[in-house]
Amino acid sequence: QVQLVEYGGGLVQAGETLRLSCAASGTIFSINAMGWYRQAPGKQRELVAAITSGGSTNYVDSAKGRFTISMDNAKNTVSLQMNSLKPEDTGIYYCHAEVWYLSRLFDYWGQGTQVTVSS
Repeated sequence: QVQLVEYGGGLVQAGETLRLSCAASGTIFSINAMGWYRQAPGKQRELVAAITSGGSTNYVDSAKGRFTISMDNAKNTVSLQMNSLKPEDTGIYYCHAEVWYLSRLFDYWGQGTQVTVSS
């Protein structure tokens, strides 16, 4: 079993920055990828940014140029640096991890952390 714990959410004003972090612990042979998803009120959960263990990244268009995802393979952590935040970035941010175990990939989710950006 793998646990994901998120840190760093909060309330900020438009234009400010936040940094989210997520630490994975438990029975981890290796992590294939980690990422951050966002669920805004009344909307479906969407991918914000993801990174593989090899360093390949993927961003939703609205995050490109403002957010940076990074991963520490040795510590099993992932961070999301969010700059120039906008009110539309508001939502619950969930950490996600794809973890290898006995040649199978398993998905794990954190409990979510609230990010609120006021205009």
